Amino acid sequence: MESSWATFGRDLHLDLTGPGGLRAALLRALRDAVRSGRLTPGTRLPSSRSLAVDLGIARNTVADAYAELVAEGWLSARQGSGTRVAERVLARATPANRRAPGPADRADRPRFDLTPGTPDISTFPRTAWLAAARRALTAAPSEAFGYPAPAGRPELRRALSDYLARARGVRADPDRIIVCAGFMQALGLLSRVLRAEGGNPLGRPGDGWRQGDGQIAVESYGLDFHRHVIIRAGLRTVPLQVDEHGADTRELAALDDVRAALLTPAHQFPTGVALHPDRRAAAVNWARATGNYILEDDYDGEFRYDRQPVGALQGLDPEHVVYMGTASKSLAPALRLAWMVLPERLLDPVFALKRTGEWPSGSLDQLTLAEFLTSGAYDRHLRGMRLRYRRRRDQLVEALAAHAPAIQVSGIAAGLHAVLELPPGTEQSIVQAANWQSLALHGLGGFTDPSATAVPRDALVVAYGTPPEHSFAGVLDALLRVLPPGE
Repeated sequence: MESSWATFGRDLHLDLTGPGGLRAALLRALRDAVRSGRLTPGTRLPSSRSLAVDLGIARNTVADAYAELVAEGWLSARQGSGTRVAERVLARATPANRRAPGPADRADRPRFDLTPGTPDISTFPRTAWLAAARRALTAAPSEAFGYPAPAGRPELRRALSDYLARARGVRADPDRIIVCAGFMQALGLLSRVLRAEGGNPLGRPGDGWRQGDGQIAVESYGLDFHRHVIIRAGLRTVPLQVDEHGADTRELAALDDVRAALLTPAHQFPTGVALHPDRRAAAVNWARATGNYILEDDYDGEFRYDRQPVGALQGLDPEHVVYMGTASKSLAPALRLAWMVLPERLLDPVFALKRTGEWPSGSLDQLTLAEFLTSGAYDRHLRGMRLRYRRRRDQLVEALAAHAPAIQVSGIAAGLHAVLELPPGTEQSIVQAANWQSLALHGLGGFTDPSATAVPRDALVVAYGTPPEHSFAGVLDALLRVLPPGE
């Protein structure tokens, strides 16, 4: 007999092939299902009558197999409770059938986490998101369930156009918005387009394309994997020095063969400063004069606590500034939703590259985010998170003033992290001490471009937005234990 499906409320594949007849094959198939973990301890099996019907075999054959497996200890049977996988069978699972423990399984993983990059994912608005998903699915046209459009769902592009204009001062026609599966994909697409001379985003030999031509200016403090994305696209990176006024965009005029500058104007990552108005103007003027672009990473632009957020740089010149935003910090990284607002000249080449096979974001999540934006649920969620993150930042500043007064917090009151300035030469020892306290903590040195020439600063990048709400007090105590108390 060929392999069969038992469909007693759930699909179960039982292979009834092999020597020995149906009874022996059924015994072998059930043992294998338990041994491999496909049938877990406590799982209730169908009645002998139901399984016999599903498999197309005699009921007595199933009843005899059940009785033998009960006698062997694989199954248990009780009056009124039916036949179940025995609880003690778990010990029979062989090492070959059990996965190796990953980082999240290890007992030695950090107990506390202050590393940047992730918001408090425990606060994801599940109820509001589910309600938005139901409304979006009810209203969705049938074609929305086909393969996703490369540029993104029109519903989300329209919703983003309205929201970005209202909240971030972005001048965004829906036709100029392309939805991406995260910021990294957006940066990779732009890098490959900028690598190609003569508007040839596919980088075919000839047509003026030369591998490795050109550079993108990046901030001297930033994420190394952003630089790696640019380099993998065939471009080089060159650092712009960062100080208390943000990236020194005046340096752009002296650089050769720079196609674009990647900046975080609203809240520089990781130093936490805002780009000075004079340097915003210098960046835009350089792009206009050279025909190049500013790539604006507005990763947490909505989170400003001491004043209204600074408007996006893109509003100064939409034809020379590419605006890039993401739901990873405002909602959750798992959504894999980001967006670009493109100048006219870049729209066709970026779209042409994305439609060649770049992985799209799921249409259903896009429809849900569109509904989440237009219903006002996104604004309500952001208002709540601003209060939550501002309270945490205030607690951090107050705790430092009371217990470690020598440690100063630099940068503006914004975002999901703060920079703690340390006495010279102490960064590495404090990070190591945190490791001993089971506290995951990053120093500023880990975000420094290796080719930057500035004198290194000793500081910590403390992501107060990462821990769950219930554990923040304990995380803060762990941080204070590793900091020098000062005078």
